[in-house]
Amino acid sequence: MLDKKEGKGFCIEDVIEEFDALTKDAGRVQRETLERILAENGEAAYLRDLGLGGRTDPESFKACVPLVTHKDLQEHVQRIVDGDSSPVLTGKPITSMSLSSGTTQGKPKLVPFNEELVQSTMQIYRTSFAFRNRAYPIGNGKALQFIYSSKQSRTKGGLVATTATTNVYRSQQFKRTMRDMQSQCTSPDEVIFGPDFHQSLYCHLLCGLLRSDEVQFVSSTFAHSVVHAFRAFELLWEDLCADIRDGVLSDRITVPSVRAAVSRLLRPDPALADALRGRCAGLSSWYGVIPALWPNAKYVYGIMTGSMEPYLKKLRHYAGHLPLMSADYGSSEGWVGANVQPELPPESATFAVLPNIGYFEFVPLREEEPDQDLERSAPTVRYEKSEPVGLTEVKVGEEYEVVITTFAGLYRYRLGDVVKVAGFHNSTPKLHFVRRRSLLLSVNIDKNTERDLQLAVEEAANKHLAAEKLEVVDFSSRVDASSDPGRYVVFWELSGDAEGEVLRSCCDSLDRAFADPGYAGQRKVGAIGPLELRVVRRGTFQKILEHYLGLGAAVSQFKTPRCVADSNSKVLQILCTNVTYSFFSTAYD
Repeated sequence: MLDKKEGKGFCIEDVIEEFDALTKDAGRVQRETLERILAENGEAAYLRDLGLGGRTDPESFKACVPLVTHKDLQEHVQRIVDGDSSPVLTGKPITSMSLSSGTTQGKPKLVPFNEELVQSTMQIYRTSFAFRNRAYPIGNGKALQFIYSSKQSRTKGGLVATTATTNVYRSQQFKRTMRDMQSQCTSPDEVIFGPDFHQSLYCHLLCGLLRSDEVQFVSSTFAHSVVHAFRAFELLWEDLCADIRDGVLSDRITVPSVRAAVSRLLRPDPALADALRGRCAGLSSWYGVIPALWPNAKYVYGIMTGSMEPYLKKLRHYAGHLPLMSADYGSSEGWVGANVQPELPPESATFAVLPNIGYFEFVPLREEEPDQDLERSAPTVRYEKSEPVGLTEVKVGEEYEVVITTFAGLYRYRLGDVVKVAGFHNSTPKLHFVRRRSLLLSVNIDKNTERDLQLAVEEAANKHLAAEKLEVVDFSSRVDASSDPGRYVVFWELSGDAEGEVLRSCCDSLDRAFADPGYAGQRKVGAIGPLELRVVRRGTFQKILEHYLGLGAAVSQFKTPRCVADSNSKVLQILCTNVTYSFFSTAYD
């Protein structure tokens, strides 16, 4: 642990004490935060046009400013992108733009980014690290971090446009904070900011192996990146050992800056190479490879909720006995909460809202029974109530959509995330992420979420693929509305070849596994067509990743699109042109 007396500027007890003080009267802190946001941005044209007139109280704010989505702000964002330096959304000029991953809507969104977002990011990092380090203390060492920058471009108005994570990695605050928390990456900056993520991944692994006894934890922004790294390691480990033995970097690394930076770290080390080779040879199907190669690692860390949950089984396989910890809750638009209960498994992770990093509202969702003339087996559907509630007004056990107001010019912005209130830390709520509101499979009255899809895939795979020693590498889906009646299409990439009868059984199990009673009822009466399972070639989801990287996404920020809309034509093209087998369910025949 670090202490202020060491001159590092970071004391775990002080950070936790500060967090507790903020959350004891979260309602007051929220009012003060909104006042500060509106005072700093009162000259913004957006707020002036809405008639706020410099007022900073919550009542005036809610009366004048409507709930919005990104589409509602596109005209204002475009003015900033095109070079309008006047106060459009914020009092101070926006310095750069963040690109969302684009996996939800099929293309990245541009979101304003400024120094205040960096500061809130560092506060989130410090808070979660303090609670994490109290539960799992780490010593002086390094972190094997699979982090990558994305492409950086210039907008018409000259602003840097890149991912939110890259905007953070570029900041000096990030480097100082990581140094203070003893979380410095084993890789030099040239690797993180390298233009070819395949080469950066190889060098991350190599640099981590060179400091194998110093690594205290393994992390990435998303769980997918850690799984992706160790799937690559299974193919690369002998080359990595050869590099360490000879002290010469592989010819596959061709980027001059990356090659020079990593070569400076290499010295011939046959003893380390032999030790690593022996550890790899002693593993069965790569179970526990992370603690085997990094014996002083205490845990594996990254965002593991939502669309990352399907990777947990494989991640646990690689992590062996090491605990998995879900990182904090935020988005390209801004941060929401920190994980202050790191001992909870990722599936149960909650995030305590920091009341001073933004102003938060929550649109309540309630269950209503469908009309009586609908099929009796139709599901309960969640509708929103009319008025959002404040941070301290939410109720335990209820579901809400998150609305944020930030220092970077987003006012009453609907994130599109559905969360459930799991409890409170003092007077601030602890949120459990449920799903993205827009990610639904639906033909008519059926409503199946991303989580429902994940559970259906897991049930079918566990029932029929486990005995064949096969696994689903990745998956996606769509609704085919061109058929009559419409039907679900599920895409699977498998780790090996499966017999046709096994895949037919998987298809039937998938169809039965959707728990939504509306789906089952509509299937029984033929209002929804038979589910189609399409098996795609190995490497198909890698092609989808490459597509998003080409749009400017960072690999560490990538999320596989689980429900692909027809408007996402490029991803659909990649999936459909790589289908090798197709099966239709007979579950309801």
